[in-house]
Amino acid sequence: MAYWLLKSEPDSFSWADQVARGTHGEPWTGVRNHQAKNFLKQMTLGDRAFFYHTGDEKQIVGVVEVVREAYPDPTDLAWFAVDVVAQQALSHPITLARIKADPVLCDLALVKSPRLSVQPVSDAHWHYLMGQA
Repeated sequence: MAYWLLKSEPDSFSWADQVARGTHGEPWTGVRNHQAKNFLKQMTLGDRAFFYHTGDEKQIVGVVEVVREAYPDPTDLAWFAVDVVAQQALSHPITLARIKADPVLCDLALVKSPRLSVQPVSDAHWHYLMGQA
């Protein structure tokens, strides 16, 4: 199993929207960066991802699971999407400020490549962050 971080603008698609999709999940569409696209193509069934609210919130708010591997993005067939389903809300969202202040997380992709909308998360970082939630 691999771990990821998926970023979404909560005004466009929030954690509450993801949860409302239920067990059918939701296509993660609209990724228009080649590096992020390649990460989507690497995702496999059962992989987990942090659901991150961008904008004013800037925080990890939940965990989703990949339930369908990469396929052509229905909003633009030149790109790719995966389907994800909500697994759990974090009881204590983890803010970007908290992440940046923690030396253990200094090499997390969210810190090093903050604009990338789909990012890998190492096993060590995943377990550390889950312990903080």
